[in-house]
Amino acid sequence: MTGYEPLNTLKSVAAGLWLIDGPAIKFYGLPFSTRATIVRLENGDLWVHSPTKMTEALRAELEALGPVRHLIAPNWIHYAYISEWQAAFPEATAWAAPGVAARAAKKGMEIRFDHDLGAGTEAPWAGEIDQMIVEGSKIHREAVFFHRESKTLILTDLIENFESAKLPVWMRPVVWIFGIDDSDGKMPPDMARSFRNKELLADAIEQMITWKPRRIILAHGRWYEKNGVLELERAFRRQMKTRMWTRALKDMDAARAEAEEKAEKRRLDR
Repeated sequence: MTGYEPLNTLKSVAAGLWLIDGPAIKFYGLPFSTRATIVRLENGDLWVHSPTKMTEALRAELEALGPVRHLIAPNWIHYAYISEWQAAFPEATAWAAPGVAARAAKKGMEIRFDHDLGAGTEAPWAGEIDQMIVEGSKIHREAVFFHRESKTLILTDLIENFESAKLPVWMRPVVWIFGIDDSDGKMPPDMARSFRNKELLADAIEQMITWKPRRIILAHGRWYEKNGVLELERAFRRQMKTRMWTRALKDMDAARAEAEEKAEKRRLDR
């Protein structure tokens, strides 16, 4: 039980957009709920972000929806079920974010990745789904996506938002200590510390805000059905604090200079 039942079935979010809540998967001994996002492209192909566990019933649902063409492994720890989807849909193309293939090989998993999701990658979904790699960390490089038609931002681990009531009692203090419970979901602190280049991270956050998402789908915990921009500003307020403070000071200086210029103009006009 994850609290997001029914599992392993399509759930409609918006036109051309679905999610799948999957079973929990162990990460550092903790049961993490899982979630995939499905986009139907204009040509009818299905694009699958962070695939969850495959079942025969789910396979039938997907086949009725359209051909599965693209399987997205968005960061170095989200690839566990790619091979199951490749077995179910052998014509699908697997796309990997930086670090995914190396991590899978290190774990002894034989997974075929057809293309990288690196900077400058020309993807078949260009014009429908915007994408970028969030840089600044040597450990965590995540591909994030924005579905234009539904104005949906699709993240994986950059924000984690666990609902305490849906967790085992023993796990709740861990989530509270790390500050990634639903009262204030955000980037896990160990991940935040890995971003040595704060400016590159801030650039990526600003791009997400510029997209003006209506909603944000997350891989773990409760996703945000509305107020996407406000949720981004809240979740990343620590990462953006220096940049926002610098911007505020510049705005104050500009306002002061404008006021002084107007005062000087009035003096000369007398």
